[in-house]
Amino acid sequence: MKKIQISPSILSADFSQLGNEIKRLEEAGADMIHVDVMDGHFVPNLTIGPPVIKALRKNCSLKFDVHLMISPVHKYIDAYADAGADIITIHPEATEDLEASISKIKRLSKKVGVSLNPESKIDLILNLLDRIDLVLIMSVNPGFGGQKFMPEVLEKIIELKNIQNKKKINFDIEIDGGINFENCKLAIDAGANILVSGTTIFKSNDGDIKKNINLLKLK
Repeated sequence: MKKIQISPSILSADFSQLGNEIKRLEEAGADMIHVDVMDGHFVPNLTIGPPVIKALRKNCSLKFDVHLMISPVHKYIDAYADAGADIITIHPEATEDLEASISKIKRLSKKVGVSLNPESKIDLILNLLDRIDLVLIMSVNPGFGGQKFMPEVLEKIIELKNIQNKKKINFDIEIDGGINFENCKLAIDAGANILVSGTTIFKSNDGDIKKNINLLKLK
């Protein structure tokens, strides 16, 4: 079994103190930093762009797990790679040629992530799984933090895990959306090894980030 990793979403951080918030996450034992990039077009919200990521990158040694919810995504991949993303995750529906976008991310020496929304089928990426480093399963409809977890997506994780074992291919399975202390074990048991969480990490237990990260890891 892969080591369980926590990728805190800075969407729930104090945006007026982002640099300090990331420092707190690093000191508390976060494994990476999850950055949600939204364009107000592919999803109904606007967040941050490359200049903010570049500024944050200077003060953090953790991997930046950058989730691009933008369309068309292909032409923006370079900008996020240059800004300091380590993992670049895109949606199949946001590119005209998923294979070309995957190749572009690889050419830039970044890890490739592909995200599936709750209604998106594994068939969209089935033939490309051997070229993907991470599959991000959305357990809410993307756009806003603090939404309720959709347990039906766990079946998708179980299916991915079965494909992984059957085809002997290695990729991380990440889950994002409404992850808390009540459902994190369900996600891990289904086969997820990276948990994205925002509200639970920043707001639970009076903001004790270290405690919250450890609780999500089932420690």
